Amino acid sequence: MAKRQMPFFKRWVPEWLVKIILFSMTLPGIIIFFLPLTNINAAAGYYGSEPADIQFSVALFYAGYVGFYCLERRFFSFLAAKEYFLLFTTLQIIACLICYFTREVYVLFPTRFIQGMLFAGNVNLSLTLIFTRLSSERGREISFSVFFGILICALPFNNLITTDLIDSYNFNIVYKTAIFSYLPGLIFLTLAMTNYRPNVRFHLYKLDWQSFVVFSIILVLVGYITIFGQEYYWLEDSRILGSIIGIIVLVGISIFRQRSIKRPYIDLRIFKYRNFKVGLLILFVMYICRFASGITNSFFASELHLDPFYISYINVFNLSGLIVGVIIACCMVLQKKRIQYIWGPGFLMLLLFHALMYYSFDVQADEFNYYIPLFLQGLGVGLIMVPTIIFIISSVPASIGPSAAATALAIRYFGFCASIALINFFELFEKSRHYNAFQDHITAVDPFVKDFLHKQTSKLTAKGMLEDHAVKASNKLLVGRLNVQNHVRFAMDYYEMMVWLLAGVLLLIILFPYLNRTALYLKSRRLSPA
Repeated sequence: MAKRQMPFFKRWVPEWLVKIILFSMTLPGIIIFFLPLTNINAAAGYYGSEPADIQFSVALFYAGYVGFYCLERRFFSFLAAKEYFLLFTTLQIIACLICYFTREVYVLFPTRFIQGMLFAGNVNLSLTLIFTRLSSERGREISFSVFFGILICALPFNNLITTDLIDSYNFNIVYKTAIFSYLPGLIFLTLAMTNYRPNVRFHLYKLDWQSFVVFSIILVLVGYITIFGQEYYWLEDSRILGSIIGIIVLVGISIFRQRSIKRPYIDLRIFKYRNFKVGLLILFVMYICRFASGITNSFFASELHLDPFYISYINVFNLSGLIVGVIIACCMVLQKKRIQYIWGPGFLMLLLFHALMYYSFDVQADEFNYYIPLFLQGLGVGLIMVPTIIFIISSVPASIGPSAAATALAIRYFGFCASIALINFFELFEKSRHYNAFQDHITAVDPFVKDFLHKQTSKLTAKGMLEDHAVKASNKLLVGRLNVQNHVRFAMDYYEMMVWLLAGVLLLIILFPYLNRTALYLKSRRLSPA
């Protein structure tokens, strides 16, 4: 058994079991992270809300995770690791119970934010303990890759394992499942952990809760604007305008506060480093492109009429690509490959995915055509994710590495919100544009229209429908066909935009060789991942 520098666990517990249990403690939280998005329509139906409300519940979880990330460190200093685990895990179980019993979104919203805060504490402690038990850089980077591999696989994995549950029971059954998934790890930690604390107990005085509150409000308002902005017509609505003004004021207050206090919540010196800012840009673009795959799943459901079971099975190819990409990226980081050699293939895979999907969108298609593009999308995201976060953290001195990690986490949140806003905006804009274009060319005297209406009317009357009813039904079928074409054209236009964006990023990677001056390695043994 390996020598243990910090006896957080009792001597009879084997080292391999400790690492498995610590990783397993993060799994339930990762599963409930994107849980509402597994079947957004089922969730909206269960809570009697709109799909946008369900998206906002995910954003609130994310905002809680991002906002509490820096404040969580003080609680780690105040509580022993065993106390910390038991407290935060018990609170997470209670939060899942509330989500299980409630059907009101206004109860769900604050609960989801609290779940995000508890997830931050659970994940940060688990991975901090894992990092302290690994003496080599190799082990730390493998652990880092495993964690992020699990995180980016959460959405397709959730779709795969919860489809049958949601179809057979009410949507809230997934929270009941999450509760039971916490129990084995909780029992093991109670039996196996000691009350050891590495430092003197620091009391929770001078807790920078003010920065936490300001930062969290900014994050929630960003999520609110990006998700509901299109529905409320952006600046025409006083709620959106007020939220934007609120963000501007709070950002100014936050910057002034961080520069004036001795121990800033997020050290703004990180923005002095050029490669740090480039890494944030790369991560932001990757997240926008990552969630564009939601358009593909929507296309499978609405145009190809595939049921949720089949969509989840198709996404196994995406899941396989993610796993392969993370493994390859981890190997390349361990071999000290240049960051350009990792980013280049990763963004090339994403470009190929969007280009192939652009030519594959159609009202009738064979699902076999989408296996390779989905695998390529997963491979690209898997290649980019971990090296980019390590690149961002490595671009700054180790003393301000936690601030860099927190900022990388915030950028991922902004990328998630921005992707939702872009899709909502372009869906409405492009569908309206194409609908108007079709109206300009489709008239009652158009031979194709006349032929379509005549055929549909004949089919309906042949099956016993009255002629005047058949004519009205044929017109509705024509409108339905137009709506399908509008959605397909919107998907093609959005993916074309992503192709040009990715081409620009590839050009940036190729033309700026100074990116390779940052060595990819994790400098601190006590680093908590973003």
